[in-house]
Amino acid sequence: MRFREFKYIYDNLNRPGDIKHLAKDLGLEEEMLNVIYTQKTVRDTKKSFHRVKRIAPKMLKEWKGGWSIMEIADRYDFPPMLTGLFIFQERGFSKKQFWKNVREPDTIRDERTRKEIEEIAAADHVYSPWASDLQYKRGAWGEALLEDWLDGQGISYRTEKDLRGEFPKTPDCLLDEPIELNGWKLHWIESKATFGDHIEVKYNVKNQLVPYTELFGTGMVIYWFGFLDTIETPEGVEISDMSVLNMKCNK
Repeated sequence: MRFREFKYIYDNLNRPGDIKHLAKDLGLEEEMLNVIYTQKTVRDTKKSFHRVKRIAPKMLKEWKGGWSIMEIADRYDFPPMLTGLFIFQERGFSKKQFWKNVREPDTIRDERTRKEIEEIAAADHVYSPWASDLQYKRGAWGEALLEDWLDGQGISYRTEKDLRGEFPKTPDCLLDEPIELNGWKLHWIESKATFGDHIEVKYNVKNQLVPYTELFGTGMVIYWFGFLDTIETPEGVEISDMSVLNMKCNK
């Protein structure tokens, strides 16, 4: 994807409702936009986390004054679930108690609290239990795509689960024998059910991809939801997207 197109998408993904509007206007898949929205939200939340946490007493006062958790979250432009967590902690609840209430709202006796917990859990597309499950399933989907592609070509490999405990860091698939693909010699392949923008790739390069090259040699990372055409990877790391499924490996 070209940077100009990505920047327009990124700048205009500010609320969950923006996903459907942009998908319709730009003719893009909602799932890809959901991924980009999630990445942006996580980054913005990290930047504002401590600032918002410091005003938890003020948020509790507003809640006691009649504001709903959802209204407070909108006011401070902060994820609803984490807004609720801060307010609950300020009320004396532990983090464990809060998440138990989120997962078992029927056990909450206070009607107002129960309704608001259900409201923020439904509204939060990043930090709610259903959103976390979706992100987990998305990751598993990407790994299954990779493994099916390798299996279909008779390429043998060991998974991260197979390698557990053998190395300090392990890719999703460590090939038993190196393969050639599009002129690349690959010893390992990493699956990423994310979009490869500069921030995402830079983080992955530092924390996973370069360490893999040091341990196993050259390899490839696949961003299933695409990547920017301006991305440059370090020596020994190739990058691809869904188009890799149309490529043939040479043993």
